[in-house]
Amino acid sequence: MSHRIFTGIRRRKLGELIEELAGPWTAAGEDRLRERRGHERLRAPGAGPDHDLTFTDRVIVTLVYLRFQLPHAALAELYRVDRSTVTRAVGEVRPLLAARGFAVPGEPGVRLRTLADVFAYAQARGVELRIDGTEVQVRRPRAGKPGRRAFVSGKKKMNTKKATAITDRKGWTLWAGAFRPGRMHDQTAVRTEGIADLFRQHPQVKAKVDAGYRGLAKEFPDQVQAPPLKPKKDATPEETAAYEAERHRQSSQRICVEHANAEHKQWRVLQRYLGRREDFDETYLAVAGLVSDRAAER
Repeated sequence: MSHRIFTGIRRRKLGELIEELAGPWTAAGEDRLRERRGHERLRAPGAGPDHDLTFTDRVIVTLVYLRFQLPHAALAELYRVDRSTVTRAVGEVRPLLAARGFAVPGEPGVRLRTLADVFAYAQARGVELRIDGTEVQVRRPRAGKPGRRAFVSGKKKMNTKKATAITDRKGWTLWAGAFRPGRMHDQTAVRTEGIADLFRQHPQVKAKVDAGYRGLAKEFPDQVQAPPLKPKKDATPEETAAYEAERHRQSSQRICVEHANAEHKQWRVLQRYLGRREDFDETYLAVAGLVSDRAAER
C-alpha cells in the first residue's frame, strides 16, 4: 500500500512525510491521554498495549483514503483491523496533514499557511498571483435544517462547498482556503477572508482573476486584472476582434490556476466528497498541501 499508485506520492517523499508527522502525532496523543487521565503519565513512554496500526500504517491508510475515498470498512479489511481503527487513524492524521501549509518552490522548509503569508511572499519575491474558485459536491443537509439552502449552488445546481485556490504563474499551489457554502459568490468568499485589506497593505502585489472577481478589479485596477467587458451587440467587427484577442490573452495567462484546481481533484475525495461536511475544509487543505509538495519538486 506504500506504492505511489496508492498514496499519490513517491516513497522517498512518503518517508519524509512520516518523519515530519511523527513528532506532532506523538505529542497530540500524549495530550489526549493527559486530558483523559487528568494528570501526567505514571509509567514510562511506550508502556501499555501496542496500536493495532503502527504510525506508518496510519499515514498510509489516510493517504489511500484521500486518494481513492475507499470506505473505512474496506481499508480495515485490507489491514485486518476493525473499521473504527481506520476511522480513528484518519481522524488523527488528516488534521496533521492539513496543518502543514503549502510548499514554496525553490525554498525547502518554507511553508505558507495563511493568506497574509501568501501576500507577503508575493511582494517579497515579485510573484504575480492567480486566483480562482472551485466547487465540490457534498452531501445534502437534512430536511428542515437551518441554512440548508446555503449549500445549493446556483452554478452547479447541486449541494456544494466552495474553495478558493491561489497559485503563481506556473500553477504551483500557494494557498487554498475561503471554504464557504456553494451558494456564496466567489468574490464574497475571498472578501470575507480579508483579501481587500491585504491588497491595500501590499500595493505591489498583482493578480489575475476571472470575471467572478470583477468587483476586486474595479476596486484595485492597478493590481487586479479581470477579463475585458464584452462589447455591445452593435459593436464593430474590429471592436469584437480586439475583445476576443484580449480575452484570449488574459485567459491563457490565468489558465494555470484552473490546472491547479484540476490537479487537486485528481484525488477522488475532492471529486465528490462523501464524508461529513464539517471535515471538508480539513480534507481539502490536506490534499492541497500534498499537491503543493509535488508541484514544488518539478
